[in-house]
Amino acid sequence: MLGTTFRFVARQRAVPFRAISSLSSNPKIKVLSNPSSPFTHILSYLETEPPSERLAIGTTTEVPPTPQSFNENHDFVKILNEVVSEYGHEDEDLISQARAFASPGGFNLGSGGSFFSSKRPNRGRSRKQGAGGGAGGSGAGGASAQGGAGGAGRGGWVHLSDRRNPPDFGRIAWPEDILGSVEVDGAGTIIGKVQPSGTYRILTNAGILGLSPFLQGKLIERLKQEEAKQRSG
Repeated sequence: MLGTTFRFVARQRAVPFRAISSLSSNPKIKVLSNPSSPFTHILSYLETEPPSERLAIGTTTEVPPTPQSFNENHDFVKILNEVVSEYGHEDEDLISQARAFASPGGFNLGSGGSFFSSKRPNRGRSRKQGAGGGAGGSGAGGASAQGGAGGAGRGGWVHLSDRRNPPDFGRIAWPEDILGSVEVDGAGTIIGKVQPSGTYRILTNAGILGLSPFLQGKLIERLKQEEAKQRSG
């Protein structure tokens, strides 16, 4: 009696591969296709496709993006400011500045360094205005241009700034790089929460979103929470 032998050949199932590109200057930022506009790309901290336009950083017609090709998402800016207000006072960069403010050298920096005297800083001036720097101006000037007093036992304000374009010692960042400011006492203790600057720009010629790892992590965490709300809603 002849036996019939059956041979089963396993068929490999093709697993779709989804490649997501990232910005070389900031690998955490993903470059996604824009379903509503084939000639633009969506920049996002989230990898979900199709991407949520409400939670995206913005759109760009070029990769890498430039200040001319990039269009920021105002909803994202609002979320960023909320994260800055909620967690900015815990950022290591800001804490370091607050400690430096209380040091004896803080007095020598004056209001033209990384700090302002006890008067609330006014950052409404543009980069072109007050390029020499003034107390509450663009902050581009050094301490010698100011004449104010700061630190060394006196309270004042310190800035939480983007890391993409760190200022030289004794100077403050450009308004477009300042995420917010917070008050500190004479001992370098942070008082309250960070107040968003209103002058920060997502993308400049120096780069895009150079946040500290701590702040970036908190921002991504918040975006994922918002994404989960969208799905459940």
